[in-house]
Amino acid sequence: MAICIRRRELIATLAGAAAWPLAASAQRPVIPVIGYLHSASFAPYAHLVGAFRQSLREAGYVEGENIAIEYRWAEGRYDRLPELASELVSRHVALIAAQGGDPPVMAAKAATATIPVVFTSSSDPVKLGLVASLNRPGGNVTGFWGYTSLLGENASS
Repeated sequence: MAICIRRRELIATLAGAAAWPLAASAQRPVIPVIGYLHSASFAPYAHLVGAFRQSLREAGYVEGENIAIEYRWAEGRYDRLPELASELVSRHVALIAAQGGDPPVMAAKAATATIPVVFTSSSDPVKLGLVASLNRPGGNVTGFWGYTSLLGENASS
């Protein structure tokens, strides 16, 4: 009889010990994921990706330590952008950095109304319908517009 009790105690102890790694992993903090969506291929933009990582590092975010980045490259095939943006949304990224012109940000905006989308654009984001206004973008899309094109318009008037 004593042997059966010891066996039960052993089994209960082993079962509890087997659950320890699961409990420990459940307590690990979740690392936020940034989605990086680009219209082109990696190679020509490697230096910009390096600058992106460096800027994150300077802000205290180190890829692989306290942040992860999911990269999606359309390889110049703009028709793939909606699918790639949807993949990032399904990964529940914390934000999407849409780079490489207007098509990636348009695809990201179409894919989500809740995940923040940050862009750089050479076109007027108000005219594109990305934001309500420059000073109050509203919605989940914001970014940087190098509006030097307006300088040319004003110079020719």
